Amino acid sequence: MSTQSHIWIIDDDDSIRWVLQKALENANFLVTSFDNANNILEKLEQGEPDAIITDIRMPGIDGLELLSQLSSDYPELPVIIMTAHTDLDSAVSAYQGGAFEYIPKPFDIDDAIEVTQRACSKKKKEKQPVDDKDSPEIIGAAPSMQEVFRTIGRLSKSVISVLITGESGTGKELVALSLHKHSPRADNTFIALNTAAIPKELLESELFGHEKGAFTGAQALRKGRFEQADGGTLFLDEIGDMPAELQTRLLRVLADGVFYRVGGHTPIKVNVRVIAATHQNLEQHVKQGLFREDLFHRLNVIRIQLPALRERKEDIPALLNLFLQRAVNELASDDNDIEQKIIDEDAMNYLTSLSWPGNVRQLQNTCHWLAVMTSGQTVHISDLPAELLTDEQVEGAEPAGDWKQSLSVKVQQQLLAGESEIAPQVITEVEKILIVAALQKTRGRKNDAARLLGWGRNTLTRKIKELGL
Repeated sequence: MSTQSHIWIIDDDDSIRWVLQKALENANFLVTSFDNANNILEKLEQGEPDAIITDIRMPGIDGLELLSQLSSDYPELPVIIMTAHTDLDSAVSAYQGGAFEYIPKPFDIDDAIEVTQRACSKKKKEKQPVDDKDSPEIIGAAPSMQEVFRTIGRLSKSVISVLITGESGTGKELVALSLHKHSPRADNTFIALNTAAIPKELLESELFGHEKGAFTGAQALRKGRFEQADGGTLFLDEIGDMPAELQTRLLRVLADGVFYRVGGHTPIKVNVRVIAATHQNLEQHVKQGLFREDLFHRLNVIRIQLPALRERKEDIPALLNLFLQRAVNELASDDNDIEQKIIDEDAMNYLTSLSWPGNVRQLQNTCHWLAVMTSGQTVHISDLPAELLTDEQVEGAEPAGDWKQSLSVKVQQQLLAGESEIAPQVITEVEKILIVAALQKTRGRKNDAARLLGWGRNTLTRKIKELGL
């Protein structure tokens, strides 16, 4: 940068302020730091910085309250929000409150510098005020999910068409509902339709409705999904399975906002935002002549790619805890105390290592199973459903690096920490792992597990008792 831009950092965490200030100063920024936002408005009267970077949750005036005041009094001042709370509501609230950008903690220094440079190089656009509408719960600290949150936030004032892609079970409908909830159409209807779940001969009537007597069985006029969603949002899931002739009709509606009911002659005008989703490769379908190229470009104005669960494994523990708690709450009756279940460390590590081909939907179903089938309060590996313990699932699990190297590092750390008599501790943990793995392989048959381990049955029984397994 040819001239120094002045940045204000506001965060009650001394270490965050220090790291960010040093990084920005090394990038040729002039930086002033504050540990709270209480007197920021008074300081701004004496002179504005080029951008402000502020935490959300702080004592006194928090980041969102400050953002609201700055958006009103200093609409051209870019404000970058940073927070350790990596949830969709924080991201959307930041963008709708007028934030220039949203950075989740822990952040990448290079990313923070790049965002700050962009903030200083362009004026902030006007944003709508914070909206307190309820939204579907989507969580994710993984960078790929944070990008999804940022996209939803950026689209919060738009009714543009969006194409959501990703494997089955990744949560495409939840994202579509979030796009609707955080849009100017939030007070109007949201309708979801899975085009692959409706027979081809009925799909046209489902979408566009039909007149009385249009076909055998059409005994009354019926409004289709487009009419029902007028003024709101229509979510078309599995759009890649739509028949060719209906692709043509859909294209016409997207272009003109006009269609005819089946058997009708009167044009019907609607104003519907269409959000489409698919797990298929639509570009490949276009090349193969299975999907209209002009319709693809109509739908693919903005694309949101949802990551597979195996690509965001850092989110699995939080999702497991959320879904398990929710499943237990659903099962609890009004008169009974709710006993929450806890997943122990070994089970959590094992579940996190799986490939989850069914993605978030499979994870959620597993939590429902555990809520019903686990007898105790703590979920152990032995409590997991059998299909998660098959050879295929075990083979699909990703090993966490070189176990011998990891063990060596752990032992050295214990020695450096001054610990003694570490051999019994390490041997005990290794024996636990061996026994659990062998019992998983044999579905709990101790004779077979002992044979696999090279022990006698009595030895295995004694160790199980000693180790409290």
